[in-house]
Amino acid sequence: MAGSIFTHIDHYIATVTFSHPQSNSFPGDLLQKLVETFDRLSTDDKVRVIVLQSEGEKTFCAGASFDELMAINDLESGKSFFSGFANLINAMRKCSKIIIGRVQGKSVGGGVGILASCDYVFATEAADIKLSELSIGIGPFVIAPALERKMGVSAFSELSLDAKNWKTAYWAQKKGLFNRVFETIRDMDEGIDFLSLQLSQYNPEALFEMKKVFWEGTEHWDELLLQRAEISGKLVLSDFTKKALAKFRS
Repeated sequence: MAGSIFTHIDHYIATVTFSHPQSNSFPGDLLQKLVETFDRLSTDDKVRVIVLQSEGEKTFCAGASFDELMAINDLESGKSFFSGFANLINAMRKCSKIIIGRVQGKSVGGGVGILASCDYVFATEAADIKLSELSIGIGPFVIAPALERKMGVSAFSELSLDAKNWKTAYWAQKKGLFNRVFETIRDMDEGIDFLSLQLSQYNPEALFEMKKVFWEGTEHWDELLLQRAEISGKLVLSDFTKKALAKFRS
C-alpha cells in the first residue's frame, strides 16, 4: 500500500511515474520520495525536461492520503501532514528543469495543486478537477498560491467554493490550468512527445532562466506554504471537521 515512484531518463527527458493503489493518492512517505526525486533531477546534467505522470488510465491523483488525514489527532501531526504538499510544490517550483504534467484522468485536492505546479500541462477530456476540502471543514490553503498563480483569484474562488462539483478539463484549460486538452490518451502522448523532445534540444541554461522567470515573485513560498499548512492542521482538529470525517468512518 506504500505506492511507488519510477524514473526513466532518455534523450535528456526524465519521465517520473507515481502510483498508489488508492487512486494514485499520496501518503506522506510517497510525497517525500517525489520531493527527493525532483531535487535529484534538478541537478542531473542528463535531464533537461521532466514529464510527470501517474500510473493507469483513470485517476491522475486523488490528493493526500485520506487514511492519514483521518489519523491526525494533534497540531504537530496536522501541520506535518499538510506540509507534505507544501514541500512538493516548493520542490517543483525550485526545480531547475521544466516540468510537463501528463493528466489522463480526474484530480482532487492536492492532485490539482500538483498540476498548478507544473510548467506546462497536457490533459485528456477525462481530466476533471475538484477541490473538495471545504466540504469536510478544511480548505485548499496550501495549494492556493499555486492555483492563484496559474488561474487567478476568480477561478480559484469558483473552484474552491463549489467544493462538491467537478470542473471539466475544458474549464481548466479556459482558466489557464491546462495548456492543451485531447480527446484520447494516445493523442495526448503524441503531443507530449513532440514538445518534450523539442525542449530537450534547447539550451539548458536558457530553459533554466525561463523557469526562473515563470516563478518570479514566489521566493517567499518556503515560509508561506508552511504557514498555510499550520492553518489546515488546526482546522482538521475542529469539531466541524471531526464530525464531517466521522461520516466516512461509518
